[in-house]
Amino acid sequence: MSKRLHPAEVLFAGEKPFPVMPAVDHYAGSEKLMNKALALQADLGAIFDVTLDCEDGAPAGREAQHAVMCAEIAMSAANRHGRVGARIHDATHPHWERDLEILVAGAGTRLAFITLPKPRSAADAARQIDALMRIESRHRIADPIPVHVLIETHGALREAWQIAALPRVESIDLGLMDFVSAHHGAVPASAMKSPGQFEHPLIVRAKAEIAAAALGNGVVPTHNVTIELKDRGVVSSDARRARLEFGFMRMWSIHPDQIVPIVEAMKPDESEVDTAAEILLSAQEADWGPIRHADKLHDRASYRYFWEVLRRARATGMTLPADADHAFFPHSDD
Repeated sequence: MSKRLHPAEVLFAGEKPFPVMPAVDHYAGSEKLMNKALALQADLGAIFDVTLDCEDGAPAGREAQHAVMCAEIAMSAANRHGRVGARIHDATHPHWERDLEILVAGAGTRLAFITLPKPRSAADAARQIDALMRIESRHRIADPIPVHVLIETHGALREAWQIAALPRVESIDLGLMDFVSAHHGAVPASAMKSPGQFEHPLIVRAKAEIAAAALGNGVVPTHNVTIELKDRGVVSSDARRARLEFGFMRMWSIHPDQIVPIVEAMKPDESEVDTAAEILLSAQEADWGPIRHADKLHDRASYRYFWEVLRRARATGMTLPADADHAFFPHSDD
């Protein structure tokens, strides 16, 4: 009996694999909140990332001490799942390169990603990525650290496609509050929350352009925060609209109570997961040739779609049908 080929061997041969990350990027700015987030991650599992904030979280004049603390937390036993990243200062701030130096030297082997805020252009992001690469080389970091880039300025939105195409970039994220503020009052404050953020034409345009640029370059589009902290219905609705109406596959969280509603909203439907498992198992049996399922023809074009459904389901903590889990995810690191 010949060896059954894995979807990754057949469906995307020669292509850059699309990143699959937890559906939530949770931000924490203080040591207390960072440790609280990591304790919750230990309980819930790696269904969300934790970003240690060296930008807004760092007290003025104590940027270096804050970055050192973040590096220590990333290297600590509390980082059980290896899903901790860090946001540095923007390219106009005098401390951004020192942030990188401290974080890479202290925790370069454990950081899941580095987030770059407020680039004014692709050139700003490229300059910071080049610095990251030099610092990694100097400290002999073997595994390249992925980069997430925040789109918060008009210049960055204009060059979103170029930013998404830069080396190391695995996510581009919408920074809604700063982006609205950059309109000098022309966009009302109501566009910072729902339903305005999904209705104002300039914000709708930005969301669509960011998602298209990300997906067109094989990186993950990440949606902005919701300012509603406690109402799970609003949080869930925002995440669902971001996923279904705009194609975002990940979303920021700024409060622990937001995490589970976002994850739940970002999950595929269970029926679609079951269908994906059935189709892919049949396809594997047919050596990835065309098959008939429920009186419909499927081939490698639809197999790619259903494979992404299974990967996304697993990343959001869903339990897959046992036979598909055994066939496609025999090892926990996927």
